[in-house]
Amino acid sequence: MTVLHLADDGEAADLAAFLSRLLHYDRSAAVRLQAVGTALAVFGRPPSFEVLAIRAVRLAKPYEDGLDVTLDVTVSAGELLESLDERAATAAVPKAVTGPPWAGVLPPRSGWRAEPGLPAPQALRATVSAAVGEFRSRTEELGPDGRTRAALDLIGRDIWSRTVGGTRLPVRAVHAAQSLGFLRPRTEPGDEAVLLSAGAWLRLRTPFGSIAVRGAGLGALDVSVR
Repeated sequence: MTVLHLADDGEAADLAAFLSRLLHYDRSAAVRLQAVGTALAVFGRPPSFEVLAIRAVRLAKPYEDGLDVTLDVTVSAGELLESLDERAATAAVPKAVTGPPWAGVLPPRSGWRAEPGLPAPQALRATVSAAVGEFRSRTEELGPDGRTRAALDLIGRDIWSRTVGGTRLPVRAVHAAQSLGFLRPRTEPGDEAVLLSAGAWLRLRTPFGSIAVRGAGLGALDVSVR
């Protein structure tokens, strides 16, 4: 059994929180793990948002004690969470599962460039709050009989596909970042959210994790408010 040694209990707690949030949206969620050296990337896809969520985790020692040895496997998020020992800062890698389609299409590792126009984190959180409020208000106006799936989808398409500031980033990506704990306040200067692009991909990167959306997926919908 492969055991990952995380940098400290704080890294373990943050990973546990990320996995718990993914499981909130999908009890059968899978995550793809990629590790090389002392860096571990955990990829997940909360279905309510139609985005790719990425949590970077620091390891205490190189994976398998070798920089040239890599881990690349898709596993159950629930089983990984169960194996996580926060006090010991370790996690046993569960057996591999058949990966969902999204697990085979990940963002590039390099070639990213900064995109202008992204508002500050406080403004991003305000955007999410306003969008959630608008969604609830408009659905309440429909009345019980009018809240059909088609009607909710229409409202969701209008709200969540809007772009943020002067960027191409859809509001649903910021909503996902907020819901997964990636837009928490941070006191250190210079650790603000950044918008990056690489080919067909856009990536909202924060000190706590990233949200990526790709190409035609920019038009996908999030009609949930949880």
